[in-house]
Amino acid sequence: MYRKFQSFLERSGFAKNTVSAYVESVRLFLARYGRVSEKSLCDYKVFLLEHYKPKTVNLRLHALNKYLEFIHADTFKIKGVKDPQRAFLENVISDADYRYLKQRLKEGGYDQWYFAVWFMGGTGARVSELLQMKAEHVRAGFVDLYTKGGKVRRIYIPDKLRKEAEQWLRKEGIDSGYLFRNRYGEPLSARGLAFRLKGFAHQFGLDPKVVHPHAFRHRFAKNFLEKCNDISFLADLLGHESIETTRIYLRRTTGEQRSTLDRIVTW
Repeated sequence: MYRKFQSFLERSGFAKNTVSAYVESVRLFLARYGRVSEKSLCDYKVFLLEHYKPKTVNLRLHALNKYLEFIHADTFKIKGVKDPQRAFLENVISDADYRYLKQRLKEGGYDQWYFAVWFMGGTGARVSELLQMKAEHVRAGFVDLYTKGGKVRRIYIPDKLRKEAEQWLRKEGIDSGYLFRNRYGEPLSARGLAFRLKGFAHQFGLDPKVVHPHAFRHRFAKNFLEKCNDISFLADLLGHESIETTRIYLRRTTGEQRSTLDRIVTW
């Protein structure tokens, strides 16, 4: 049954990581409640609210709603919960630390990790999108990826990044295939990438809380808005379906708020 549900999600255009998360969510629900009923769904929602943050609650509920659609029990669908947005961004690496990390990686000869950080910070790619990038995409200057509903998301590779990456690939003798691989030559995993970044944070004296894959997507968005105040364009570049999702980048980080407050309040 789980395999059929997985195939259903894949046919619907969900990303690999999302498919895995949805299947696991349904597995946990059925293990706890056994079957779908109005009572079990209500109990499950209460359980989630008591144990998880709104973002996780909504992910689990969305997974369950897709399962209800799969088994033709749409009438049981349950509403998500509101996620109160904070007035600031958290765990965003500063531009200074982003540049410092790139510099230390390059000077230390960690070429693959240097480019992994630059590709995320220079394109706004999600980690799942980064790990699909190939040498062929570097030569083309962009990556076309299919998203939910069969839509195509194009990720542009800036010219400066593309030229330097081409030099790296020639030096490594990489003509085709994935850019980022583990020591066995297989595509790097998201977990492996995140783990290695935390290691570099400790090694270079950076705050591990701000050195994670999504932090560089945030950095891209913040830097883009500082240079080009076009939030609609940014929404397209980030692959957001709604511009409201992109508006979070108009907010300041906690560090920026503190710095601004310290500068302004002198009374």
